[in-house]
Amino acid sequence: MAVIRFNALREVYGRKPVAFEPPSLLTSDYFGVNVFDKFKMEKYLTGEAFEQVMEAIEKGTRIDRKIADQVATGMKAWAIENGATHYTHWFQPLTEGTAEKHDAFIDLNADGTVLENFSGKLLVQQEPDASSFPSGGIRNTFEARGYTAWDPSSPAFIVGKTLSIPTIFVSYTGEALDHKTPLLKALNVLDKAAVDVCQYFDKDVSKVIATLGWEQEYFLIDTALYNARPDLMLTERTLMGHASSKDQQLEDQYFASIPERVSNFMREFETECYKLGIPVKTKHNEVAPNQYECAPIFEECNLAVDHNILLMDIMRKVAKHHNFMVLFHEKPFKDINGSGKHNNWSMMTNTGVNLLGPGKNPKTNLQFLTFLVNTIKAVNNHADLLRASIASAGNSHRLGANEAPPAIISAFIGSQLTRMLDQLEKTVTTKKMTPDEKTELKLNIIKVPKILLDNTDRNRTSPFAFTGNKFEFRAVGSSANCASAMTTLNTAVAEQLIEFKKDVYKLINKGVKKDEAIFQVLRKYITDSKKIRFEGNNYSDDWKKDAIKRGLTNVANPVEAYDAYLTDKSKKLFVNLGVLTEREIEARNHVRLDIYTKKIQIESRVLGDLAINHIVPTAVKYQTMLIENVKGLKEIFTEKEFREMASGRLELIKNIAEHVKYIKAKTAEMIEARKVANKIEDEHEKALAYSKTIVPYLDDLRYHIDKLELVVDDEIWPLPKYRELLFTR
Repeated sequence: MAVIRFNALREVYGRKPVAFEPPSLLTSDYFGVNVFDKFKMEKYLTGEAFEQVMEAIEKGTRIDRKIADQVATGMKAWAIENGATHYTHWFQPLTEGTAEKHDAFIDLNADGTVLENFSGKLLVQQEPDASSFPSGGIRNTFEARGYTAWDPSSPAFIVGKTLSIPTIFVSYTGEALDHKTPLLKALNVLDKAAVDVCQYFDKDVSKVIATLGWEQEYFLIDTALYNARPDLMLTERTLMGHASSKDQQLEDQYFASIPERVSNFMREFETECYKLGIPVKTKHNEVAPNQYECAPIFEECNLAVDHNILLMDIMRKVAKHHNFMVLFHEKPFKDINGSGKHNNWSMMTNTGVNLLGPGKNPKTNLQFLTFLVNTIKAVNNHADLLRASIASAGNSHRLGANEAPPAIISAFIGSQLTRMLDQLEKTVTTKKMTPDEKTELKLNIIKVPKILLDNTDRNRTSPFAFTGNKFEFRAVGSSANCASAMTTLNTAVAEQLIEFKKDVYKLINKGVKKDEAIFQVLRKYITDSKKIRFEGNNYSDDWKKDAIKRGLTNVANPVEAYDAYLTDKSKKLFVNLGVLTEREIEARNHVRLDIYTKKIQIESRVLGDLAINHIVPTAVKYQTMLIENVKGLKEIFTEKEFREMASGRLELIKNIAEHVKYIKAKTAEMIEARKVANKIEDEHEKALAYSKTIVPYLDDLRYHIDKLELVVDDEIWPLPKYRELLFTR
């Protein structure tokens, strides 16, 4: 292993940057070239087919089979013209990636000749084998049938030689087996609820879309060093490794000049993204060494989710061209910053109005305050559920580690908006406002436009922060599919907007004027959700104490966090709005628990193997070298000289022996604890056992291995060290 390590280092330092130049200096020349977008549909489809597809995208209407045949014909013609030889339904099962089964555009004629064929039936629906995808008990392994169905709201695209068609994925009995199906339902429910509320302010609003702009953080590690670290290869995080003398403490990595080799990688993956219509706009060095970030212009939420999961796949492929491996794990390296995926969320009307953007007059600002307060109220109502939506084994290492928000869900809105909501809460004190109160309110609302991006400071410690015209859900993990958090958030806000409409309607029915009724309901919501608003440092211990007093929960354990999905309140939320059935909710929770258990199980096995087969033999080898050295000293020097010279070596030999003894004993204990946990049949209890009995062994063993790394001869240490992993370019 030591030979492998040094060979890997020689390979790294012998590398030269792989130059890359985009096909054109102007991105606009090739942006979306591999996407069957609106402009290409207009060119390749009949007028009738184009109109139906656009209506399906904008209004959610169905496309009949005759039109589907026309769409398939046009899509195939475009794809073949651009070099495609195969097609696939591209979907997002309940794993952490995507799935695809490729079929060629060929059929056999009766005479044995081949022709290219792609029908509406193949476009609209296919039957991939569903037996091996996670289903949480919805499907038995011997029941293989599942269906993928075309999602026309996300355009088809070409990757390599394959036409990829975004689809949903459901079981034979109709239950969702993917991330996209409930997301689409949640977006549809939010659309209807938000439009109903917008009617109070603008009768021209007929559609509201949720928008999403994600910020993808990641690490780049040289391929040779990655291959020399079995823990990185199998778990995507380092299960051992002592801190480098220098890491991020000088804060010299953040926004620093991008290394040439990294820049070439970024240019290539950006180019591939642009070809697929992904509007990546920002890139920069992040806080930790070898950590980076990219972010696009915001898009419609469903498309943004597709683009993020597609971008992650592109980055992995392109990285190999530059001898890099991309790490999306939330905490691949101990004691330096981990990676998140901040989800910047808002709502946009068909009239071009951002519902979380301050307006220019009292009417539009009352609309802004309505959606702002209702969003905060939704977060207050379902804080535990939002926490559950971002929980994972990887994210548990990052949350609350003075680099990311804690597991306590709170909302930040800034000092100016806080003062305004406090004034609004105090002003509306009667069922019927006086003229003076109405005037005061309108004057206050007129001031809202001053609360812009540069006047509303950002709180990087808040898990859910208002940043001037959107909310930033900062707690989402870097490896996560955004769909989980976005499904929960959009559903929660939709439910709250429906309740708002009902509450306002009740007051109007009692003779209260519309604006006055809105004010009264907002006042109540501001009071009800005050506990969720926090403007201070979420990292502080004082906040944890304050949160308990407010009645907020701090569920650090992902397994316990998942319980929020199974409460009556959560089930009512998803079931009543038609986003998920109770069976789907329970099945998904089963999948989450199973994934958590297996991840910790894999980490435990990998660490046990490395500890016993690599670290212990290396330590013993070095210990033997020291013993031989001590024997030699005894032969050469007098007893007095020997004691003076050998005392440090003898102490080191003893120290190594103690660490080795401890590692061997604790590894054996961990294996036995794993055997006990594996016998537990209940998935929740098994996951809980892994989190509470196995995870502590991982930290315990790491401590002693890292201590050995500090004393064992560097020339025989088997694994690349942090200083090597994090400071190679």
